[in-house]
Amino acid sequence: MQSHVGSNRPNTDQVREELLAKARKPSADAMRLHPSYRGKVQMAPKVPVRDVSDFSIWYTPGVAAPCRDIAAHPEKVWEHTNKGNTIAVVSDGTRVLGLGDIGPEAGLPVMEGKALIFKYLGGVDAVPICLDTKDPDLFIQTVKLLQPSFGGINLEDIAKPKCFRILDTLRAEMDIPVWHDDQQGTAAVILAGLINALKLVGKAIDNVNVVTIGAGAASVATLRLLFAAGADPARAMMVDTKGILHHERESFARDDPRTEFCRITNGEDRRGGIPDALVGADVVIALSRPGPDTILGEWLETMNDSAILFACANPVPEIWPWKAKEAGVRIVATGRSDFPNQVNNSLGFPGIFRGVLDVRARTISDEMAMAAAKEIARYAEERGLGEEYIVPTMDEWEVFPREAVATAMKAQEQGLARLSKSPETLYREAKDAIQRARTMLETMMGQGLIAEMVE
Repeated sequence: MQSHVGSNRPNTDQVREELLAKARKPSADAMRLHPSYRGKVQMAPKVPVRDVSDFSIWYTPGVAAPCRDIAAHPEKVWEHTNKGNTIAVVSDGTRVLGLGDIGPEAGLPVMEGKALIFKYLGGVDAVPICLDTKDPDLFIQTVKLLQPSFGGINLEDIAKPKCFRILDTLRAEMDIPVWHDDQQGTAAVILAGLINALKLVGKAIDNVNVVTIGAGAASVATLRLLFAAGADPARAMMVDTKGILHHERESFARDDPRTEFCRITNGEDRRGGIPDALVGADVVIALSRPGPDTILGEWLETMNDSAILFACANPVPEIWPWKAKEAGVRIVATGRSDFPNQVNNSLGFPGIFRGVLDVRARTISDEMAMAAAKEIARYAEERGLGEEYIVPTMDEWEVFPREAVATAMKAQEQGLARLSKSPETLYREAKDAIQRARTMLETMMGQGLIAEMVE
């Protein structure tokens, strides 16, 4: 068993300043390094070119033969092209990294970063695409027109409530998987962490009171997935800027999923704000504005024994972890890598898409996301659960091929896959793809084809 032991950090002004300085450093480094590299991803050949005569195979006249084959047998596109390992990361820049509506050009660095993570952790080729429209119907139509070129779509940083309709429409009308990582990816990793946290405190998911603080895309998707995993809607509450959702709230559009939450959650019809919602809660999942005083310790003291808190705001969680511990919370997770239990959607999407592509799935169902979440949780459990280790870290890369297998097997079980493969084959293919991507990057760095970062 691997030991994951840590200590609570003292509550001092010096520690706070150190943490804030650490949080600011990546931004300073990014401003220095982004213009140096001018982007984070590039196209690279995957076939040999011995000399220019090989272009007669890869381009004209030889390329006409696979073109004719695809025209006669459209499914052959998966065999003759890289469609089966290529996804589009698509955004309109209206909800970028908590920065809000900064536009498609300003959102492009984020989409490139996402593409880099897809390649390094999942072996997936991802193309960043930022659309110059805020019209959800035009966005939907444009993404649908991209379908011939891609094996999947990752939606990113789209404002609510249109992100809900965009996702639901594209999932229903496209024949390749469409995923909104801000919704489904965050939800899957939170579920993974919650599975293990509940094991540690000896509680069952169908018998806990859950509160989400924040009513954005991530909170909505998290509640949806928790309900699918067995949580009781009547024992759940969602709190937004106007207070606890309840059956008399009428501020949401008819097709907004929060309208349904007003109806099915908050069975005791409680009213009020965050402190009122936390009374008697077992689990709090905060995806709201940065802290450290968005949640106060005195509010957490009213939670049930062995309470669980996911304080996911970045760069500063809604409350410092040690303050939550002082208030009696037993297990604390955040979105930061310098605290234990980092809940980051990067633990989910690379492996999930790897599995989806390897069986050419038509969609990503909630059941597939849950299968991936359970595998993430299982991996951490095998490594040795502890109150400061409920999910793997991103450098434990072996979790990603395992997620891929779990996702792909569930797709086959549900009849959503075009290909049928054994778990052994899936694991070998996923591991090989991820190792190949990492080795390629390491080789390019070692040979100076990618310049070293200057500190």
